[in-house]
Amino acid sequence: MSKQLLQKQADTIRFLAADMVQQANSGHPGAPMGLADIATVLSKHLNVNPADEKWLNRDRLVFSGGHATGLVYSLLHLWGFNVSVNDMKNFRQTHSKTPGHPEYGHTHGIEITTGPLGQGIANAVGFAAAAKYAQNILGKEVINHKVYCLCGDGDLQEGISYEATASAGHLKLDNLVIIYDSNNITIEGDTSLAWSENVKKRFQAIDFEVIEIDGHNFEQIDKALVTAKTSTMPVLIIAKTAIAKGAVTMEGSHHAHGAPLGNDEIAASKAKAGFNPEEKFYVPADVKGAFDKLVIGSVAQNNWNDSLSAEAKAKIAQLQNPDFDSVVYPTFEADSSVATRDSNHKILNAIAAAVPGFLGGSADLGPSNKTELKGEGDFPNGRNIHFGIKEHAMAAMTNAMNLYGLFRVYSATFFVFSDYLKPAARIAALASIPQHFIWTHDSIGVGEDGPTHQPIEHLSQFRALPNFYTFRPADATENVDSWKVALKMNAPTAFVCSRQGLKVLKDEKAFGSVANGGYLLKKRENANITIMASGSELMLALQTACSLEEEGIIANVVSVPCFDLLLEQDESYIAQIIDKNTRVYAVEAARGLEYYRFAHKVFGMDTFGASGPANDLFEEFGFTIPKLKANIIADFKK
Repeated sequence: MSKQLLQKQADTIRFLAADMVQQANSGHPGAPMGLADIATVLSKHLNVNPADEKWLNRDRLVFSGGHATGLVYSLLHLWGFNVSVNDMKNFRQTHSKTPGHPEYGHTHGIEITTGPLGQGIANAVGFAAAAKYAQNILGKEVINHKVYCLCGDGDLQEGISYEATASAGHLKLDNLVIIYDSNNITIEGDTSLAWSENVKKRFQAIDFEVIEIDGHNFEQIDKALVTAKTSTMPVLIIAKTAIAKGAVTMEGSHHAHGAPLGNDEIAASKAKAGFNPEEKFYVPADVKGAFDKLVIGSVAQNNWNDSLSAEAKAKIAQLQNPDFDSVVYPTFEADSSVATRDSNHKILNAIAAAVPGFLGGSADLGPSNKTELKGEGDFPNGRNIHFGIKEHAMAAMTNAMNLYGLFRVYSATFFVFSDYLKPAARIAALASIPQHFIWTHDSIGVGEDGPTHQPIEHLSQFRALPNFYTFRPADATENVDSWKVALKMNAPTAFVCSRQGLKVLKDEKAFGSVANGGYLLKKRENANITIMASGSELMLALQTACSLEEEGIIANVVSVPCFDLLLEQDESYIAQIIDKNTRVYAVEAARGLEYYRFAHKVFGMDTFGASGPANDLFEEFGFTIPKLKANIIADFKK
């Protein structure tokens, strides 16, 4: 490697990043400039093909410090992805290809959406875990790429990084290389203000190989990357760097983290490096040629394609194109009592039997969540993933596993513990990642475990999340129908399932279907009220409707298995299932305030739950036929 050219390449990255932030008057120049030397050498090791960003055996590069987009877009442009100089000039502008943090599906070449610190580390672990499983089923000659992750001090301070990297060490993910930009700077100043951890010992303790280097020494960077490629353990490269490296006065200052350097500072820095201080967004021809991946990437992919056996090609095609229509779903006898977590177990196994790329696991709650795939073995050799008690990392890892290109992966925990993973669920929604979240123990029906384990506000929280579809099936049959819809959605879905048994209803719908999110289950002539419900409260609504007839109150009943899908229906459909001439009630053993979109009155939870047998709690909080009936009568007769 020519040190002179390497330096010119690194400085080009530095000044592209500085120019982007300066023109936008917004952004983070410090990290891109500090990482420029590492990024330059890493580029020489990275196998990617800008002509096919989905090439299966490409190396994955995850930018966990998503604020370093000046680096991200510089590299994508220099490598030959569809990010132009004009795109860089429009950095952080409305509708540009170059938003403030990386967005999967928006910018060519972005592997996954990151931003909140720590997410990217867990994403990288997820990619590496998916690759390890793919390698085990397809062979090392087919899958042999690496997963690289660039992270900083802030990423490693986040708890999710502990969870995810511990899993990486446990799974012996020797295909994972984390490069730690150790500049000892966060927004408030030196990391010593809040952090004194020995990162090297931490990672050695969780079975990582740790390499320490000068992050501005090209030879040391290269040697570390060569060593990482042959390691039998996941690798952490601790690269000591200076934030805003190359800036004449602001190098090493925390003030360079999240604000433009200023035109004078940039001009002086360019002049010091031998660049024209008046020229902006300049890419020398020899630099572009040294970085460009279009030819070498295409050759690498073509060679890989040629090496594949017919059997390997067929297996890859089968995994990439799952036939969800081939699933033979279980059936359930009407009037039998089946908890939806139990019906979910049968459904998961039915899907797995038909779809070889379907796998997943739970955060140490498999027996309670009913998420085990029978006879399918333990990950990474089998399809049952044991995430441990690491909900946040589980969800973020699973996001990446779903984007790997071969697998459909689910994750599971108790519904109340979805609090721990909300940031990853939000990223899934933002990036349209088709992860399936399975959340059981859905209401005060949890019973004796008490209010700490009884989700109250959680349904409302996830129904408020755009592009996220929460299914709360009322019975086993509705659960089957929900899965048929969810498997074909290009968005994350959640299945909120009961602990207690729920009566299986006859499959008789008056109008509409689960695919509409809500449907008219029971229609009565001359109805004067409509009762809407989901999950365990649907049977309560049906029984209360029958009892209300004694009082001359005639009720239609609407099932709402997916409130989010219901919101997407047009007015004519809504008018068919909710008679405008009726007074509308909603009942749900949760907060349920979102039902006021349709309902005149909501009978939900106004407080947290309590500890006691489930039936006692439903009685205490008003979810019984006599109490719901009395509440409806009282309101209707006002």
